[in-house]
Amino acid sequence: MSIIEIDSIYKTYQDEGVETEVLKGISMTVEEGDYISIVGPSGAGKSTLMTILGCLAQPTSGTYLLDGVEVEQLNDQQLSRVRNEKIGFVFQAFHLLPGVSAFDNVMMPLLYCHTSPEGAAERVERALERIGLGHRLNHTPGQLSGGEQQRVTIARSLINDPKILFADEPTGNLDSKNGAEIMATFDQLNAEGRTIIVITHDPSVAKHARRILTLRDGRIESDQTNENFQKSHTSSARAAAE
Repeated sequence: MSIIEIDSIYKTYQDEGVETEVLKGISMTVEEGDYISIVGPSGAGKSTLMTILGCLAQPTSGTYLLDGVEVEQLNDQQLSRVRNEKIGFVFQAFHLLPGVSAFDNVMMPLLYCHTSPEGAAERVERALERIGLGHRLNHTPGQLSGGEQQRVTIARSLINDPKILFADEPTGNLDSKNGAEIMATFDQLNAEGRTIIVITHDPSVAKHARRILTLRDGRIESDQTNENFQKSHTSSARAAAE
């Protein structure tokens, strides 16, 4: 079943009367449970495409169906609800609140959707335990390593049980060991049925996905199936589970 369908998506930015066309007719379909990496050189339109797919920005033209709903027909309040309930984000820069515990950072999305405090606390604890930080509930970002901070962002992104997880350069601020552990976590989440879309310039990150979609000059240059996906996915997911 398709969870994302976009057709002829264009995105043009205007700055002091100068127009810059960043996306030039992107069409693609994402099935539930898919695992996609979006790669390409700087300026190819990767991050712009992610902001549109993540309902953070509107295209200049084209159609976008998210879980069967026409995104361009939604108002700001409806878009905010979609982002909070159907989409999870993991960014390179973590975007954690400084001086605030891991527990409270993960709690934030639940406060926005008015989940009862009692139920929310249990969900937060489970989320942090799931990614191996049950013993770090009360630690602030400054007391956590880079890899641990990224795990907190993953727990936060999953707290509302979203259908899709977007990750924009999720290993960009991590060393190779922590980066591999984060990707193993994504592999495990996908093995459990989560739809994952990763934006990356790193070939070692891209190879974790089932599909590798290459952008160049605002267009899809290729959309290929990763023939080594099953082997690498199985071993990586097993490592995450351990």
